[in-house]
Amino acid sequence: MPRSTQLDTPRGPARVDTDRPTGPPTSLLVLGHGAGGSVDAPDLLAVRDAARDAGVLVARVTQPYRVAGRRAPAPAGHLDEAWTAVLAVLRRRHPDLPLLVGGRSSGARVACRTAGPVGAAGVVALAFPLHPPGRPERSRADELVTGLPTLVVNGDRDPFGLPVAAGTVQVEVRRGERHDLRQDPAGVAAAVLAWLRTHRWARGPRPPVASRGGSPR
Repeated sequence: MPRSTQLDTPRGPARVDTDRPTGPPTSLLVLGHGAGGSVDAPDLLAVRDAARDAGVLVARVTQPYRVAGRRAPAPAGHLDEAWTAVLAVLRRRHPDLPLLVGGRSSGARVACRTAGPVGAAGVVALAFPLHPPGRPERSRADELVTGLPTLVVNGDRDPFGLPVAAGTVQVEVRRGERHDLRQDPAGVAAAVLAWLRTHRWARGPRPPVASRGGSPR
């Protein structure tokens, strides 16, 4: 069972659900939720399970507006401020672990925007919303440019668009998946675990190096 705690932030209390692996952890992976969703989304739970079983300490963060019972997301600046405050506490608690940040949709955007300031080593972006549906001219591709190893896992039928691999950004395309990534959460988790192992942030055999941008499935 995860250990659930509340942490104070400038935007109200956030909740952190922490799952510890068996044995010493290899890294700390902190995940955020989508705009109107929760940290119990199928893809987040699948990633948690796979990463934890491979030695990763996983913390799932519920933003203050969701803790307060609201579904409408807070402004981006408020999300980033609360997330950064939570990450500061987690870094103090686990100073010797490589820090990985991520989440799904809105949570992925928050993780990307704050990755540098919080001292992250890498980013996991699930269902990154490249643009609002039907508005490709409003691209958010710049948010993915963190200079850090970044894994994007998106469905090829996502109405929010499909990012393109470039630089340190690797894109894993899930065939038949939409924005919720509900069709095959285990496949999403397997892609994340392979990436973690490639960078030695998780225990287990290091997978063969894939071609740039990942392989559509």
